[in-house]
Amino acid sequence: MDNITQHFRPEEAPFVEEATGWIQEVRDQNRFVLTNFLNPRERFILTTLVNRLDDIKAQSFGGYPNAEMSRTIIFPDYFVPEKTDFNITLLEIQYPIKFATIHHRNVLGTLANMGVERGTFGDIITDGQTWQFFVKTEMVDFFLTQVTKIGNIKVRLLDQSLDAVVEPENDWESVGTTVASLRIDSLVAEGFHLSRNHAKLLLEERKVTLNWKLHQRPDFELVANDMISVRGYGRIRLDEVEGQTKKGKTRILISIINSKKKK
Repeated sequence: MDNITQHFRPEEAPFVEEATGWIQEVRDQNRFVLTNFLNPRERFILTTLVNRLDDIKAQSFGGYPNAEMSRTIIFPDYFVPEKTDFNITLLEIQYPIKFATIHHRNVLGTLANMGVERGTFGDIITDGQTWQFFVKTEMVDFFLTQVTKIGNIKVRLLDQSLDAVVEPENDWESVGTTVASLRIDSLVAEGFHLSRNHAKLLLEERKVTLNWKLHQRPDFELVANDMISVRGYGRIRLDEVEGQTKKGKTRILISIINSKKKK
């Protein structure tokens, strides 16, 4: 694992170190290690580290197919993980549907302000009416007793089987495009059809998160699996960097959720 950090960003070094520790634990103790919920970038880093080894494997599961936030099991190659090994529980939000409206930002805000790490809970999903989210099974009692309101709406949580998961709305639109550079302001501008100056302003006004953390540097270079969220506009995921065009632009594949299209 020598000098592996040079392949990642300097600010990712603490996670690289933590992931390296998990892998070493699997090798030393010959047993699997289960992570918290990880975002796609974290899983990419962990998988890259695991793939350097022949005797260690990794498998991720977030409670339903194509989950964004997933727990990962790192294990010796002879082990076969089962779904139950991931210790994921589905919680459904019961609320007066006829009289109240819940939004993703309300649920996320409530959960994020409970004093728990982001990795304690996974995706928040809806089919347009029913709202559900995934948590670490060992934290179920905490969520059941502590979550009594979403915003100003009284709610009750119901512990559900993973088989009861709703079919989530899929608002992602895949787009192939070219950009002058992989700077974050360039992708925000391209994804939401804004000027570069407007994109920079959104960053300066603390309205942009990168991989679930507040981000303000417009010149920051993005890489595959980065996730951008822009308050009031939506989300952009950089899926692939496909190379240069003859005119020196960078060809990319991105996925976009445009919040303004819903209005």
